[in-house]
Amino acid sequence: MELLSETEIEEGMVKCSAWERRDNRIVRRFLFADFTQAFSFMSSVAQLAERAIHHPEWSNVYNRVDIELTTHDAGGLTSRDFSLAAEIDAVFAKIS
Repeated sequence: MELLSETEIEEGMVKCSAWERRDNRIVRRFLFADFTQAFSFMSSVAQLAERAIHHPEWSNVYNRVDIELTTHDAGGLTSRDFSLAAEIDAVFAKIS
């Protein structure tokens, strides 16, 4: 995987506008009605990540799920991060 150029990252951020860029990663906080809904979301995202062989860094507290994406092997942001972010957004749109 090749690192994205600054222009490519900016284009990715436009497509994934709910995400925030922090250094060499993109991050987003997801809020749900309760823990069960948050856990269901995490289960769906886990399946996406397994299929993509690209796993997020994340944390969960009750109804909140925080996700960070970066491609560790490449040392920064790649197309894999933005592809997974878009899929995660689609899952969130269905649940919320």
